[in-house]
Formats: sequence, C-alpha cells, structure tokens
Amino acid sequence: MPFLGQDWRSPGWRWVKTADGWKRCESFSPALEDGNSQLSDISPTVILTDDDEEMYSTEDCEFATKKRKKDHRRNNTNSQCKSDFYREKWIYVHKESTRERHGYCTLGEAFNRLDFSSAVQDIRRFNYVVKLLQLIAKSQLTSLSGAAQKNYFNILDKIVRKVLEDQYNPRLIKDLLQDLSSTLCTLIRGVGKSVLVGNINIWICRLETILVWQQQLKNLQMNEQVNNGLTLSDLPLHMLNNILYRFSDGWDIITLGQVTPTLYMLSEDRQLWKKLCQYHFAEKQFCRHLILSEKGHIDWKLMYFALEKYYPIKEQYGDTLHFCRHCSILFWKDTGHPCTASDPDTCLMPVSPQHFIDLFKF
Repeated sequence: MPFLGQDWRSPGWRWVKTADGWKRCESFSPALEDGNSQLSDISPTVILTDDDEEMYSTEDCEFATKKRKKDHRRNNTNSQCKSDFYREKWIYVHKESTRERHGYCTLGEAFNRLDFSSAVQDIRRFNYVVKLLQLIAKSQLTSLSGAAQKNYFNILDKIVRKVLEDQYNPRLIKDLLQDLSSTLCTLIRGVGKSVLVGNINIWICRLETILVWQQQLKNLQMNEQVNNGLTLSDLPLHMLNNILYRFSDGWDIITLGQVTPTLYMLSEDRQLWKKLCQYHFAEKQFCRHLILSEKGHIDWKLMYFALEKYYPIKEQYGDTLHFCRHCSILFWKDTGHPCTASDPDTCLMPVSPQHFIDLFKF
C-alpha cells in the first residue's frame, strides 16, 4: 500500500540519498536562494520512490531545483514590484474603459494611492487637503462611495487631531467643519437618506462626531510659548512690514494685527490692502464694487472683503498635485512620477482642489 501524503492525490514523500544517508526532499523554500543550500550540495544521485523504482535522473533533479529557484526569484521580483508600485504616491486617471485599460479611477482609490492621510502631516500640503475636503463637503458628499466615505472621515479625524495637538491653522478647519455640518443637516433633515450612500444612522453618528469636534475646537486654548530670545515684536518695522506683504489672506493679516499695537498699525496700511486686492482681483471687478471712505479715498480693506464674496481669490499652496498630460498620471509635485516624455516639464499641469474633483466626475 503506497504512502499517502497530506493531499490524497500526492504519491507520497520524495527522498534523496546523501553522504549522511537518506533525507526527505522538502518542498521549495526561500533557503534555496543561498548558493550553499542543501539541495545545491547534494552529490550526484537519483531520487527513488518507496518501491525503489528510479523516477528521475540526477540531471532531472538539478533541472527541477534550478527551475524552482528561478520561479521563486521571479515571484519575489513580481511581488516586490507590485509593493513598490503601490507605495508610489501617484495614480493613473482614466475616464474611459478600453481593451487596454479596464475599470475607472475612483475618488476613494485616489485618497489611498495619493496618501492623503500622510499628506495632512506635511505643512506644505495641509491647506491643500483641507480645501479639497471642504469642496467635497459642499458639493460631492452624496457621490462618495462607502470606501471613499471611510477614507474621507479618517483623513478629517487626523486633521482635527493635528489642529488640537499643534494648534495649527484652527480657522481653516473650523470653516471646513461648519460647511460639512451644514451640508449634512440639510441632507439628513431636508432631503433624507435617499441621496446618501449608506445607512442614515451612520451619517447621524458622523454628524454628532462633527459637532463634538466643533466644540473641541471652540474650547481650544493656544499654548503660550515661553522664549527668552528675540520675538516678532523685536524685529525692525521694515521687516515686519515685509512679512505682512507676504500674506495672501486678508484674515491672516487681521489676526496678526491683533498681536501688538505696532502690528495693528501696519495691518491697517492702505497700500497693503491695495496690493492684496490687485493680486486677487482684476481692475474691472474694482469698478463694480467701489467702496469709498469718509475722506473720499477708496477703502481697500473693505473692498477686499466685498470682492471676496463675489469672486474667488487666488489659491497658494506649498505643495500641490500635478497632472501629466503625457502619462495621464496624477502625483504630488515634490515626489514626481515615472514620466516617459522627452521633456516632462512641458507636460505638467498644476491641479487645484476644484480641478481635482472635476477629474473624478464621470
């Protein structure tokens, strides 16, 4: 009666004759990668069955061993390439399914592949990700799949934790949570569950979590930094003025002006607000919304906030997503991508948060 292995279809174990006696021929293992592996040291012999019938010659045994080594190396290479591929922070963007390219690139997949969870920890990408989530909260919340919803709120949770721990830009996340809560209240109470993907109770729990986050940010106390060295107030006036002229957001200028009386005086400079208006808006827009002061001069500060309500302001980010028209790849600017174009710089196009959402509208 022949010996049966673990698999009833198996003819049984194979044995090899060595200088130390008969040894069972183990199935292939990573140890065969070493040049001094056991099978490589086997002297010329034959592999016998339990009935001592010759099955393979020595050459066949060596050929089988080499083949197993080659297959193992190929599998390791393929798995390594696959893991390296998914570690890359770029993604193909396909709007059509063809014979060569099957399937679509979804928003949830983009969240994972572009690693937005880690992006919020980078100060250069933080504002970009927050602005993107804010636009999704305003217009695309009902189109998120289940996976995209999970990724969206996981990223949002990390953003809130970062703000609570580092006190970094709380105003930005407060605006995001306000827009998100307003949208959810409208959808849950006014429209109902028919437009929301998933159980309505899950969305109610998410709304409650958002309200808790808002309360935590409301109670946030900024830590006073103790520093015995130079502070911002110790800088010369011309340097403080240059700092204010680098700001592109009017609310940031107002916030900085509340620190000291000197900064308040500099933040009320008419030329500063004029430059800010000229940077964000066109002259034709000025004429439609002229606001004059009591002395008959243009009040550029009020002009800025009036124009902001009617026209979008220019967006500035430390690091943005870029799209390669040649490769159809979306990637972070500082990480790059494996471009095959002869002149890659001519194929790159910066992607604003709104453009990013438009890429995934099908």
